[in-house]
Amino acid sequence: MKKCTALMMLGLILSSSGWGQVPNLPKAPSKEGAEQSQAEKIPSGVHEMTASDVEAFLDGIVPLQLAQDDIAGATIAIVKDGKLLFAKGYGYADIEKKKTVSPEETLFRPGSVSKLFTWTAVMQLVEQGKLDLDRDVNGYLDYKIPDAFGQPITLKDLLAHTPGFEEQIKDLFKTGSESPNLGEYMKTHIPTRIYPPGTVPAYSNYGASLAGYIVERVSGLPFEQYIEENIFKPLGMTHSTFAQPLPSALAPNMSNGYQLASDGPKPFEMIVPFPAGSLSSSAADMARFMLAHLQDGQLGDARILRLETARLMHSRLFDLDAAANGMCYGFYEESRNGRRIIGHGGDTVCFHSDLHLIPDAGVGFFVSYNSLGRGNPQPRTMLWEALLDRYFPYTEPASPTPGSAKDDAKAVSGTYVLSRRSETSFLKAATLIGEFSVSAAEGGTIEVGQLTGPNGKPKRWREVAPMTFLEENGQDKLIFKPDHNGRMQLVLPYPFFVGQRVGLFENNKVLLPVTGISLLIMLLTLMLWPVAWFVRRHYGHKLTLTPIERRVRIAVRIVFALDLVFMVALIALVVYGETHLEVFSDRGNTWFHVIQVVGVVGAIGTLVVLYNGIQSWRNRQKRIWGKLQATLFVLVCLGFLWFAFAGNLLHFSSSY
Repeated sequence: MKKCTALMMLGLILSSSGWGQVPNLPKAPSKEGAEQSQAEKIPSGVHEMTASDVEAFLDGIVPLQLAQDDIAGATIAIVKDGKLLFAKGYGYADIEKKKTVSPEETLFRPGSVSKLFTWTAVMQLVEQGKLDLDRDVNGYLDYKIPDAFGQPITLKDLLAHTPGFEEQIKDLFKTGSESPNLGEYMKTHIPTRIYPPGTVPAYSNYGASLAGYIVERVSGLPFEQYIEENIFKPLGMTHSTFAQPLPSALAPNMSNGYQLASDGPKPFEMIVPFPAGSLSSSAADMARFMLAHLQDGQLGDARILRLETARLMHSRLFDLDAAANGMCYGFYEESRNGRRIIGHGGDTVCFHSDLHLIPDAGVGFFVSYNSLGRGNPQPRTMLWEALLDRYFPYTEPASPTPGSAKDDAKAVSGTYVLSRRSETSFLKAATLIGEFSVSAAEGGTIEVGQLTGPNGKPKRWREVAPMTFLEENGQDKLIFKPDHNGRMQLVLPYPFFVGQRVGLFENNKVLLPVTGISLLIMLLTLMLWPVAWFVRRHYGHKLTLTPIERRVRIAVRIVFALDLVFMVALIALVVYGETHLEVFSDRGNTWFHVIQVVGVVGAIGTLVVLYNGIQSWRNRQKRIWGKLQATLFVLVCLGFLWFAFAGNLLHFSSSY
């Protein structure tokens, strides 16, 4: 799949009093002791990752990011060698009240980082023999995932984001204070299966929530209670909860969420499929979770996973190419700077977070921002890469460019659609608009228009192996290879979705210009209609039309008006829904369907436009310009219909 999607100042290292409520979390050794014990281990020219150096480094970056990107606050935790190395809050949890961020107490919403707790719960039940990773998930449910492709979905498919579900956004978020009903959501929001399971990675919130619902059913406990008793309590995570709304004891600690710091705060976000993203937690608590995973499931005397289970969870489960990042058992690989890195990112409307683990270095990094901000690329990405470059410097080995580079660049050029997409609903139109465009550039390199650098320009990629392209002045790779049907696919650095080459019918490089020109001609026709009437009246000219021709002429313009109203109203409703989430729920169905009725009437009206074109060519007295205009009108209606049908805009559905 998928978005999208979306830093600050310095803070004190957690004092013993700050950790008084969460005992037994080991801390980094004193500054002097750490520097003496590590002095001989650090190569010349490499920065040692100490608490003081990390603090000075982050203090030089994060406050500037907050100011430049209009972000209210952030929280950061870093662990190393089984101890908390650094934790600090930056900026404000509440701008109006000038309430600063506390890494120990302030709760942020890590979004999809929540899934790591869901996957950990699944693996706990696997090691207890209560779940089988290779069993049909229907065996654990009180409803049925419909059959498709002759293959069942297994827990391994859910862990690797390969169940084959299409993307859905309806009812992901809600407003109000009523706790979401997980079982009801799961039974009424089953996505269409668009891929055979285990074949195509397509990030799925529904799939993760399905795993959480299975945890709930097999354990006999509500999901949030299971996580509380089996992960939070053993690890001493006293400032964490999946509950919505927040428990009264934690509610005062919740950070506000903002789009921009200069705007007002947004309401608390209620995530309906909550195993996929409803966690509220402090940076200090997230440090405990990272330490447990870095130490093979153990923190102090507490063990949440057996050693072999934790190592299995961190191992590769699914990949499309051995040279690309792969999916683990819930974690995904994001290797960089010569290090194998596993982790997970997360986004809600307001909060934007990342969790990264470097197992062989014993390092974990968590960051969360309470504002979307203006940054592109995202501040969290730039912060993480800067941290890696400082403490794990790396130079990409020189790789010769194959002689086939120019031919390969031409071979991979084309338009690609992400596998994480809506396929059967009207939201497919958004999928078409967001397609990737790969084009050959000078010297056998390629560009991908949608993959841009900090300067906003497309990155350049150089071939370093057959059909493998490395980012110039970077480390990310793009790998092109045919899928099982022989269709070229683009393997991205993000292993939870893949790019799939599209044909002409869904190619936005052709489709969008045709649609835009069609709508523009419709608009100009309507705007010039009264102008032409005034001009004719001024000069005393009259149209010599039969009554039928006059009615058809008016009908053609009514069809144009309906098509334009349909497109403008649909776009306006979707844009409105970005800030009024109730639109993407049953409450918004009526509005979507009313707009679609307008679109259907406009589509049927194409027959009138076609009739007008045929009659124009049959009328021998009509001038050639009139005939060409009538033909043009037919073509612009067909251009509108092309986009409407390719994007499923006229598909009536309450599921999207």
